[in-house]
Amino acid sequence: MSARKSAEPSPEGIARLNRQRLAAQEGAQAMADAEKQAVDVRKNMARLRELREAKEAADATLQASLPAASPTKRKRKPPQ
Repeated sequence: MSARKSAEPSPEGIARLNRQRLAAQEGAQAMADAEKQAVDVRKNMARLRELREAKEAADATLQASLPAASPTKRKRKPPQ
């Protein structure tokens, strides 16, 4: 006797296929969300880097425009 597969899937098989389909959809959505978040993080990092570099450049020009501080002589401690 040979056991033939029936043409109609069983309820367990249908449930399994639905779970697999849902898992695949959720996985694809999770991957898309993670990629979008990574892109957003990279954009924010680039924005913050530009702000930091602009501030550092402004600080450097301000420092260059100020007169150089002359070193002061150290005062001798009075003997005790």
